[in-house]
Amino acid sequence: MRRPNQLALAALAALLTFGAVIALAQQANTLYLPLVTGQPAPPTPSPTSAPSPTSTPGTQNPTFTGEGTYYNEADGGGNCTFDPIPGDLMVGAMNETQYANADLCGAYVALTGPKGTINVRIVDRCPECKPGDIDLSPQAFDRIAERIQGRVPISWHVISPSLAGNIAYRFKEGSNQWWTAVQIRNHRNPIAKLEYRNSAGQWVSVARERYNYFVEPAGMGPGPYNFRVTDVYGNVLLDSGIAHMEAGVVQGAGQFPPGP
Repeated sequence: MRRPNQLALAALAALLTFGAVIALAQQANTLYLPLVTGQPAPPTPSPTSAPSPTSTPGTQNPTFTGEGTYYNEADGGGNCTFDPIPGDLMVGAMNETQYANADLCGAYVALTGPKGTINVRIVDRCPECKPGDIDLSPQAFDRIAERIQGRVPISWHVISPSLAGNIAYRFKEGSNQWWTAVQIRNHRNPIAKLEYRNSAGQWVSVARERYNYFVEPAGMGPGPYNFRVTDVYGNVLLDSGIAHMEAGVVQGAGQFPPGP
């Protein structure tokens, strides 16, 4: 397979150049939403030594330059472990460096190529891609270049699209009270941190794995859970009453506001 408020500066450093620029511009931008009980979501359709990518900082998100390519296996799934969605193929695989620890999984980028600009959701990683590169689905590549070109110059930056519904929590297969794995879905902005409140009332930060699940090896208990989710701009969403549902999706109570 080809693809296989205020945050601490250490947390944002994990988001590489993109997160660092955002952190400086957005330190004070935090939204706290009320605690509400989550409900089950409706069924869904289902390091290289290369130089760093060129980025242009400003009041907006930084713009990166690189090369765009395509891969025929793109189906909406990938290393980010999202469900394949046949009707949603405006997707791409982030280069190894900026994929990092799944930091941009689920993020949306506005990507410009020779023929124009498209919006793409990041669902996979591209191990052989250089910093700044994005590997696209054939359908997405067709909108920015002639497919016969195969490799074209691109520029891109992270955006905050309009999304229907709130964020959602997906519990991994095998997840239970002794080993709990949670993925955040349907988020407008890249996710920086997931925390849960333990039985002592303390917020515990959960490490994210490269397959885009936040995993607590000792488990979070049987639930229901209180979750605190922070995006890369410092906005915070709070949820309570999130029931554990192995291999299932539970709806959150809010959505992040647009970023810069």
